[in-house]
Amino acid sequence: MTSHGTEWAEFFNGHAPVYDSNCFTTATVAEVDFLIEHLRLAPGAAVLDVGCGTGRHSIELARRGYRVTGFDLCPGMLAQARAKAEAAGVQVTWVEADARTFDLRTTFDAAICLCEGAFGLLGSTDDPIEQPLTILRRIRTHLKPGAGCLFTVLSAYRMARRQTDETVAAGAFDPMTLSELSEAKGDDPSVVLRERGFVPTELRLLFSAAGLAVHGMWGGTAGSWHKQQLSLDEYEIMVLGGRE
Repeated sequence: MTSHGTEWAEFFNGHAPVYDSNCFTTATVAEVDFLIEHLRLAPGAAVLDVGCGTGRHSIELARRGYRVTGFDLCPGMLAQARAKAEAAGVQVTWVEADARTFDLRTTFDAAICLCEGAFGLLGSTDDPIEQPLTILRRIRTHLKPGAGCLFTVLSAYRMARRQTDETVAAGAFDPMTLSELSEAKGDDPSVVLRERGFVPTELRLLFSAAGLAVHGMWGGTAGSWHKQQLSLDEYEIMVLGGRE
Protein backbone atom coordinates (compact mmCIF):
# COMPACT_ATOMS: atom_id res chain seq x y z
CA MET A 1 0.00 0.00 0.00
CA THR A 2 1.27 3.44 -0.86
CA SER A 3 -0.65 6.62 -0.35
CA HIS A 4 0.44 9.99 0.99
CA GLY A 5 -2.34 9.85 3.57
CA THR A 6 -1.54 8.53 7.02
CA GLU A 7 -5.04 7.01 7.19
CA TRP A 8 -4.10 4.14 4.88
CA ALA A 9 -0.74 3.63 6.55
CA GLU A 10 -2.49 3.34 9.90
CA PHE A 11 -5.01 0.86 8.51
CA PHE A 12 -2.43 -1.35 6.83
CA ASN A 13 -0.09 -1.32 9.81
CA GLY A 14 -2.90 -2.97 11.73
CA HIS A 15 -3.90 -5.24 8.87
CA ALA A 16 -0.37 -6.37 7.92
CA PRO A 17 -0.21 -9.49 10.15
CA VAL A 18 -3.36 -10.95 8.55
CA TYR A 19 -3.09 -9.52 5.02
CA ASP A 20 -1.93 -12.79 3.49
CA SER A 21 -5.02 -14.58 4.80
CA ASN A 22 -7.20 -12.63 2.36
CA CYS A 23 -8.74 -14.86 -0.31
CA PHE A 24 -7.31 -12.77 -3.16
CA THR A 25 -3.70 -13.55 -2.16
CA THR A 26 -3.79 -17.26 -3.04
CA ALA A 27 -2.95 -17.09 -6.76
CA THR A 28 0.54 -15.58 -6.50
CA VAL A 29 2.32 -18.25 -8.57
CA ALA A 30 -0.18 -18.00 -11.44
CA GLU A 31 -0.09 -14.21 -11.29
CA VAL A 32 3.70 -14.13 -11.52
CA ASP A 33 3.49 -16.52 -14.50
CA PHE A 34 1.19 -13.95 -16.09
CA LEU A 35 3.55 -11.06 -15.28
CA ILE A 36 6.57 -12.81 -16.77
CA GLU A 37 4.69 -13.65 -19.96
CA HIS A 38 2.96 -10.35 -20.62
CA LEU A 39 5.76 -8.06 -19.47
CA ARG A 40 8.15 -10.26 -21.48
CA LEU A 41 10.61 -10.36 -18.62
CA ALA A 42 14.06 -11.54 -19.64
CA PRO A 43 15.96 -13.73 -17.17
CA GLY A 44 17.44 -11.61 -14.40
CA ALA A 45 15.46 -8.49 -15.31
CA ALA A 46 15.16 -5.67 -12.77
CA VAL A 47 11.57 -5.25 -11.57
CA LEU A 48 10.05 -2.47 -9.47
CA ASP A 49 7.10 -3.44 -7.25
CA VAL A 50 5.17 -0.26 -6.36
CA GLY A 51 3.13 -0.65 -3.20
CA CYS A 52 4.59 -4.10 -2.62
CA GLY A 53 2.66 -4.77 0.60
CA THR A 54 3.77 -8.01 2.21
CA GLY A 55 5.82 -8.78 -0.87
CA ARG A 56 4.06 -11.81 -2.31
CA HIS A 57 4.79 -10.89 -5.95
CA SER A 58 8.27 -9.54 -5.20
CA ILE A 59 9.30 -12.69 -3.37
CA GLU A 60 7.99 -15.03 -6.06
CA LEU A 61 9.77 -13.02 -8.76
CA ALA A 62 13.00 -13.11 -6.73
CA ARG A 63 12.58 -16.86 -6.30
CA ARG A 64 12.70 -17.11 -10.09
CA GLY A 65 15.90 -15.12 -10.40
CA TYR A 66 14.64 -11.59 -11.01
CA ARG A 67 16.24 -8.57 -9.33
CA VAL A 68 13.37 -6.99 -7.42
CA THR A 69 12.95 -3.73 -5.54
CA GLY A 70 9.74 -3.48 -3.55
CA PHE A 71 8.64 -0.32 -1.82
CA ASP A 72 5.70 0.62 0.35
CA LEU A 73 4.65 3.47 2.61
CA CYS A 74 3.63 1.13 5.43
CA PRO A 75 6.40 -0.16 7.76
CA GLY A 76 4.13 -2.92 9.07
CA MET A 77 3.67 -4.38 5.60
CA LEU A 78 7.41 -4.13 4.90
CA ALA A 79 8.22 -5.94 8.14
CA GLN A 80 6.06 -8.84 6.98
CA ALA A 81 7.73 -8.75 3.56
CA ARG A 82 11.24 -8.86 5.01
CA ALA A 83 10.38 -11.81 7.26
CA LYS A 84 8.81 -13.73 4.38
CA ALA A 85 11.77 -13.08 2.07
CA GLU A 86 14.20 -14.27 4.74
CA ALA A 87 12.13 -17.42 5.30
CA ALA A 88 12.08 -18.05 1.54
CA GLY A 89 15.84 -17.51 1.26
CA VAL A 90 15.55 -14.82 -1.43
CA GLN A 91 17.04 -11.37 -1.79
CA VAL A 92 14.72 -8.40 -2.37
CA THR A 93 15.57 -4.74 -1.89
CA TRP A 94 12.89 -3.28 0.40
CA VAL A 95 12.35 0.49 0.62
CA GLU A 96 9.94 2.54 2.73
CA ALA A 97 8.75 5.32 0.43
CA ASP A 98 5.73 7.21 -0.89
CA ALA A 99 4.58 6.49 -4.45
CA ARG A 100 4.10 10.19 -5.18
CA THR A 101 7.62 11.27 -4.25
CA PHE A 102 9.94 8.25 -4.43
CA ASP A 103 13.30 8.59 -6.17
CA LEU A 104 15.40 5.42 -6.26
CA ARG A 105 17.99 6.95 -8.62
CA THR A 106 17.93 3.96 -10.95
CA THR A 107 15.77 2.54 -13.73
CA PHE A 108 14.06 -0.82 -14.19
CA ASP A 109 13.15 -3.24 -16.94
CA ALA A 110 9.54 -3.38 -15.72
CA ALA A 111 7.24 -2.07 -12.99
CA ILE A 112 4.18 -3.54 -11.33
CA CYS A 113 1.53 -1.84 -9.17
CA LEU A 114 -1.00 -4.46 -8.11
CA CYS A 115 -4.06 -4.79 -5.87
CA GLU A 116 -4.37 -1.02 -5.38
CA GLY A 117 -0.72 -0.78 -4.44
CA ALA A 118 -0.89 2.96 -5.05
CA PHE A 119 -3.83 3.76 -7.29
CA GLY A 120 -7.13 4.43 -5.62
CA LEU A 121 -5.93 4.78 -2.04
CA LEU A 122 -6.40 8.47 -1.37
CA GLY A 123 -5.30 10.39 1.67
CA SER A 124 -7.67 12.98 3.09
CA THR A 125 -5.99 15.80 1.15
CA ASP A 126 -5.14 13.92 -2.07
CA ASP A 127 -6.56 15.25 -5.32
CA PRO A 128 -8.31 12.34 -7.10
CA ILE A 129 -6.73 13.22 -10.45
CA GLU A 130 -3.35 14.62 -9.48
CA GLN A 131 -2.51 11.77 -7.09
CA PRO A 132 -2.69 8.94 -9.65
CA LEU A 133 -1.12 11.12 -12.33
CA THR A 134 1.82 11.97 -10.06
CA ILE A 135 2.32 8.28 -9.27
CA LEU A 136 2.36 7.40 -12.97
CA ARG A 137 4.93 10.11 -13.69
CA ARG A 138 7.18 8.91 -10.89
CA ILE A 139 6.98 5.35 -12.19
CA ARG A 140 7.78 6.47 -15.75
CA THR A 141 11.00 8.14 -14.62
CA HIS A 142 12.09 4.79 -13.16
CA LEU A 143 11.46 2.80 -16.36
CA LYS A 144 14.05 2.17 -19.05
CA PRO A 145 12.97 3.04 -22.62
CA GLY A 146 10.85 0.15 -23.86
CA ALA A 147 10.16 -1.13 -20.32
CA GLY A 148 6.68 -2.42 -19.55
CA CYS A 149 4.36 -1.90 -16.61
CA LEU A 150 1.28 -3.68 -15.31
CA PHE A 151 -1.33 -2.24 -12.96
CA THR A 152 -4.52 -3.50 -11.36
CA VAL A 153 -6.87 -0.78 -10.10
CA LEU A 154 -10.39 -0.63 -8.71
CA SER A 155 -13.17 -0.50 -11.29
CA ALA A 156 -15.55 2.43 -10.90
CA TYR A 157 -18.25 0.46 -12.71
CA ARG A 158 -18.69 -2.02 -9.90
CA MET A 159 -18.25 0.68 -7.29
CA ALA A 160 -21.03 2.82 -8.77
CA ARG A 161 -23.40 -0.09 -9.45
CA ARG A 162 -23.65 -0.91 -5.75
CA GLN A 163 -24.42 2.69 -4.70
CA THR A 164 -27.73 4.47 -4.24
CA ASP A 165 -28.86 8.09 -4.13
CA GLU A 166 -29.04 7.62 -0.37
CA THR A 167 -25.35 6.67 -0.07
CA VAL A 168 -24.45 9.67 -2.21
CA ALA A 169 -26.56 11.97 -0.01
CA ALA A 170 -24.92 10.49 3.09
CA GLY A 171 -21.46 11.23 1.71
CA ALA A 172 -20.41 7.59 1.49
CA PHE A 173 -19.89 7.82 -2.27
CA ASP A 174 -18.85 10.81 -4.37
CA PRO A 175 -19.92 10.39 -8.03
CA MET A 176 -17.84 13.43 -9.02
CA THR A 177 -14.58 11.77 -7.96
CA LEU A 178 -15.69 8.10 -8.11
CA SER A 179 -14.55 7.60 -4.54
CA GLU A 180 -16.00 5.82 -1.52
CA LEU A 181 -15.57 6.89 2.08
CA SER A 182 -15.48 4.21 4.73
CA GLU A 183 -15.32 4.38 8.50
CA ALA A 184 -15.72 0.66 9.00
CA LYS A 185 -12.28 -0.66 8.07
CA GLY A 186 -9.49 -1.50 10.45
CA ASP A 187 -9.36 -1.58 14.22
CA ASP A 188 -10.05 2.13 14.66
CA PRO A 189 -13.52 3.06 13.32
CA SER A 190 -12.66 6.76 13.55
CA VAL A 191 -10.18 6.41 10.67
CA VAL A 192 -11.89 7.55 7.46
CA LEU A 193 -10.57 5.92 4.29
CA ARG A 194 -11.03 7.15 0.71
CA GLU A 195 -10.97 4.56 -2.05
CA ARG A 196 -11.00 5.64 -5.70
CA GLY A 197 -12.33 3.77 -8.74
CA PHE A 198 -11.45 4.32 -12.41
CA VAL A 199 -12.95 3.76 -15.84
CA PRO A 200 -10.90 2.63 -18.87
CA THR A 201 -11.17 5.88 -20.85
CA GLU A 202 -9.88 7.85 -17.86
CA LEU A 203 -7.01 5.42 -17.37
CA ARG A 204 -5.94 5.88 -21.00
CA LEU A 205 -5.92 9.64 -20.53
CA LEU A 206 -3.94 9.44 -17.29
CA PHE A 207 -1.35 7.11 -18.78
CA SER A 208 -1.00 9.31 -21.87
CA ALA A 209 -0.61 12.46 -19.73
CA ALA A 210 2.17 10.71 -17.81
CA GLY A 211 3.99 9.71 -20.99
CA LEU A 212 3.07 6.02 -20.83
CA ALA A 213 1.53 3.92 -23.58
CA VAL A 214 -1.39 1.55 -22.97
CA HIS A 215 -1.03 -1.77 -24.77
CA GLY A 216 -4.05 -3.55 -23.32
CA MET A 217 -6.81 -3.33 -20.75
CA TRP A 218 -8.88 -6.19 -19.32
CA GLY A 219 -10.62 -7.48 -16.25
CA GLY A 220 -7.95 -8.00 -13.61
CA THR A 221 -9.45 -9.03 -10.30
CA ALA A 222 -6.82 -10.52 -8.00
CA GLY A 223 -6.92 -14.30 -7.96
CA SER A 224 -8.57 -14.43 -11.37
CA TRP A 225 -6.42 -12.63 -13.90
CA HIS A 226 -7.58 -13.08 -17.47
CA LYS A 227 -7.46 -11.24 -20.78
CA GLN A 228 -11.15 -10.86 -21.50
CA GLN A 229 -13.84 -8.20 -21.70
CA LEU A 230 -14.18 -6.21 -18.48
CA SER A 231 -17.34 -7.17 -16.60
CA LEU A 232 -19.36 -4.38 -15.01
CA ASP A 233 -19.24 -6.29 -11.72
CA GLU A 234 -15.50 -6.97 -11.80
CA TYR A 235 -13.54 -5.58 -8.85
CA GLU A 236 -10.43 -4.53 -10.76
CA ILE A 237 -9.23 -3.33 -14.13
CA MET A 238 -5.86 -4.49 -15.45
CA VAL A 239 -3.74 -2.09 -17.50
CA LEU A 240 -0.71 -3.27 -19.47
CA GLY A 241 1.44 -0.37 -20.60
CA GLY A 242 4.98 0.87 -20.82
CA ARG A 243 7.47 3.54 -21.68
CA GLU A 244 8.20 3.82 -25.37
